[in-house]
Amino acid sequence: MPKESGQKVIATNRRARHDYDILDTYEAGIALQGTEVKSLRAGRANIGDAFGMVEHGEVFLHQLHIPEYTQGSWTNHLPRRTRKLLLHAKEIDKIAQRIHEGGFALVPLSLYFKDGKVKVEIGIGKGKKEWDKRQDIAKRDAQREIRNEMGRRVKGR
Repeated sequence: MPKESGQKVIATNRRARHDYDILDTYEAGIALQGTEVKSLRAGRANIGDAFGMVEHGEVFLHQLHIPEYTQGSWTNHLPRRTRKLLLHAKEIDKIAQRIHEGGFALVPLSLYFKDGKVKVEIGIGKGKKEWDKRQDIAKRDAQREIRNEMGRRVKGR
């Protein structure tokens, strides 16, 4: 069987970039059981409620929902169990230092297959205030209007 290559996105957390100002991102491996991988290959996961925590020098992902594998037996996994993230020690130290400063959270941004292995992109983010969100929406709308007007001028309308 040929080895898998490339990247296939399983789930993205679009709400994270809306609710948090992401400062740093890291790519981490994730420790999974066999039926979890099979369920992910079917494209089933929800990272909307998930969050990361540093505990005893290790990073864990809580509330990541991977539904039970439908063809699984009694060996199926728990859908919302705590999963360990696989990072280098220096990366863990940087993350722990940033989170313990206060006001920062560790949020998963996307879950994907990379060369046949499951990876999670995590970001260190600072929560946005309501007015920050409104500013971002206004900026995005203004950019869209500019693009549309430029398109109209190019077409001669």
